[in-house]
Amino acid sequence: MKGDLTGLAVPGDSSNPKVQERCASLAWEMDAKGHPVELLSISGALGAQVRATVHSFGPVLLGKVMDLNETQTAVLALVFKYCDDEQLPLLDLEDLRTTLLFLSSEDGRSVLERYGGISKATVGVLLRSIVTLEQEGASGFFGEPEFDVADLLRTTPEGSGVICVLELSDVMARPRLFSTFMPWMLAQLYEELPEVGDLPKPKLAFFFDEAHLLFHDASEALMQQLELTARLIRSKAVGVYFVTQSPTDVPNSVLSQLGNRVQHALRAFTPDDEQALRKTVRTFPKTERYDLQETLTSLGIGEAAITVLSPKGAPTPVAATRLVPPASQMAAVDDAARAALIAAGTLRSKYAEAVDRDSAHELITARLEKAKAATQGATEQGGTTARRKPKSSGKSKRSADRTSGGVGDDVKDTVIGFGKDLLTTADGRRTLRSVFGVLFGKKS
Repeated sequence: MKGDLTGLAVPGDSSNPKVQERCASLAWEMDAKGHPVELLSISGALGAQVRATVHSFGPVLLGKVMDLNETQTAVLALVFKYCDDEQLPLLDLEDLRTTLLFLSSEDGRSVLERYGGISKATVGVLLRSIVTLEQEGASGFFGEPEFDVADLLRTTPEGSGVICVLELSDVMARPRLFSTFMPWMLAQLYEELPEVGDLPKPKLAFFFDEAHLLFHDASEALMQQLELTARLIRSKAVGVYFVTQSPTDVPNSVLSQLGNRVQHALRAFTPDDEQALRKTVRTFPKTERYDLQETLTSLGIGEAAITVLSPKGAPTPVAATRLVPPASQMAAVDDAARAALIAAGTLRSKYAEAVDRDSAHELITARLEKAKAATQGATEQGGTTARRKPKSSGKSKRSADRTSGGVGDDVKDTVIGFGKDLLTTADGRRTLRSVFGVLFGKKS
């Protein structure tokens, strides 16, 4: 969130006197080195572009992100169903908007007869929610090529895991965009990774820095989704770690799913801080070795109170622990090093260029244009035939009626022949309804 994790790619400063002092006190020989790092970015400005399609979100998760109620989410599911049946890919927010506008129109309502109707009020709510997402910067996030979660599981030829750092410093003022991506990523991993049970080490570890922003203004439905994912994804060998200033920043429903705790110093400068400290102490296993409330306030730099789950699944006793210095740099890299790191990333070229293939917006627009052109063509053809009607030259009224009837038959034959071709496709059937409506006065 602050950009400081880019230092993972750069060797640490082993000549720093404080680092040397710490290593000497712990009898630790520091091996300064950088780690394989790939920078990712939701905006695309600070790393490889991360995108997702509207379709992959699905109506349930997208409805939760858009803060929709049960009825509105059901309407969104209807839209997804219609697009699946009609082979209309929902890739970006423009696709979703165009589909909603079409289905709420006069032509669209007739199409929805076999699905059930949707009210204009509900469509208005959905459209306003789309505008809110766009204002939060989600337009660039929804689209193709979609980010492949398998890219998070890469290793180097030497066998080291690649650390993917999602840079959020350019979108930290838009927490909705941040909280939109994270549930999707976890949901994708849960769907795609196989069940593996209890492995000696996880396939993937997720660290959410500044985790309180993930839960900021999150709806109850979204909180339930996060809680469910945090509970179930462990069976996929994925570890989830929330990094924040205070444990009280993480909701109790999520906090209860976390087994390992690394708690750095907490300071109590206000009555609220004092209350938060007491709550934190109560979340640790009871210990007779420490007065945890006093211990947590007296921890220094590079010290933490730690408890983890034992092999039997029980929490270990709390231990006040001194931490060895990291092998990498403990600060953000400069702009030049960041630019070099981005350029060297193997995923940047894969996701650099957005792909705008024909999807719901283009296909629906093309179908409407085709129907409009067919209607105009049929109307003009009927008018031309009528203008060719021979003038009366003293023939009997019966003969004139016969002539008039002949012209009408020509028009009818033309329209019927045109209709037979249209009836062979779903697009044609919709077009034919529009054509007949114009010719026979059922439609303005």
